[in-house]
Amino acid sequence: MTNYLQVATATSTRDEAVQLVEAVVRGRLAAGAQVIGPVVSAFWHDGEFGTGEEYRVLLKTRTDKYPELEAFILEHHPWERPELNAVEFVETSETFREWTDKTLG
Repeated sequence: MTNYLQVATATSTRDEAVQLVEAVVRGRLAAGAQVIGPVVSAFWHDGEFGTGEEYRVLLKTRTDKYPELEAFILEHHPWERPELNAVEFVETSETFREWTDKTLG
């Protein structure tokens, strides 16, 4: 069985998030995406504590697409060291799997 993932990252602005998800989905590296936000984040960066607003990006893909998706995001993300996490779905509906497989080929 093919494994399905939700991949998460974040951007500083809504426009950056939308531009990133459009490129990823058009490139068939993800079957779909969501932009959520703004959300408030608290973090350490370069040894200093900070807070700020970010836009959460969630991408729906398969494990076989992840290496190419990761490379694309790292190359095109506006941040030098963006957060990038993938969580494998334990269970998914048959309709989700069919849609994802049809969309990604």
